[in-house]
Amino acid sequence: MLSATPAYSLARATFKRAQRGLFGGKHIQFGNNNPFSKKKTRRQWLPNVQNKKIFSETLQKFCELKVTTAVLRTIDKKGGLDKYLLETKDKNLYSEKAVSMKNMLLKKQSQSSSIEIPKAVALS
Repeated sequence: MLSATPAYSLARATFKRAQRGLFGGKHIQFGNNNPFSKKKTRRQWLPNVQNKKIFSETLQKFCELKVTTAVLRTIDKKGGLDKYLLETKDKNLYSEKAVSMKNMLLKKQSQSSSIEIPKAVALS
């Protein structure tokens, strides 16, 4: 059974499979087939999910993710996976995997910025 409470506090009501990828808030939609005979039968429309390897510049590796085509377009628009994850609010990422990747990126960026030598010191 699905629990009534989300897996983490920022999640909205998403279906279970969406917790394992970047679905961008897409859900399973329900409705009817309505053929010529007008005999309506129930059906569902699944989100267009693709398995993709997307490169993360901060982590310097490819991340294999399940993403919807809408999220792929958004990633292209933002300029890459890292920018998409960092610029999107946690409550709009809708999944545990996306939030954990975002936290990993933030940790990696803070580590790399603490190691870098300031430009003023490097020039003198």
